Amino acid sequence: MTHGMRADSHTPRHDGDGGPRDTAARYALLPLRIFLGVTFVYAGLDKLTDSAFLKDSGAGSIGDMMRAVRDSSAVPALVDMALESPVGFGYAIAFGELAVGIGTLLGLLTRIAALGGALISLSLWLTVSWAAEPYYYGNDLPYLMAWTPLILAGAPLLSVDAALRARRRRGTL
Repeated sequence: MTHGMRADSHTPRHDGDGGPRDTAARYALLPLRIFLGVTFVYAGLDKLTDSAFLKDSGAGSIGDMMRAVRDSSAVPALVDMALESPVGFGYAIAFGELAVGIGTLLGLLTRIAALGGALISLSLWLTVSWAAEPYYYGNDLPYLMAWTPLILAGAPLLSVDAALRARRRRGTL
């Protein structure tokens, strides 16, 4: 009996004639892209339309939330920077989430959008959800990890990036 590498390992074909496994592999990032895109568009719009959030103080305001997490955050200096202009920071996060979500859904500059999403998630993890105990109760760390495949792979299918890439290959751009 020989123990070693499996002979039935699967290597996707790049000519597009592979079958269901190849099709699944090619489209594997699409559900993640849709989920993250929709979630970040929703988060941005939710912040922009919430009358309480974009205020310096008061129940549900960005200012009160940042003051509440300041001493429990991993990087209090980030919170202090946000507290210099909480409303401006709130708008920056909201518009950042909106831009990241739209870019991700359209597959437009996907790697850059995903990097933006990862940076937003990282900043929120190090500030707002850092004190979650145990750590996996906080939602920002899983979002940070979810952005990683899109940073690495981009949006190879059903995206503006893919359409532009195809046009460049044909020489029509």
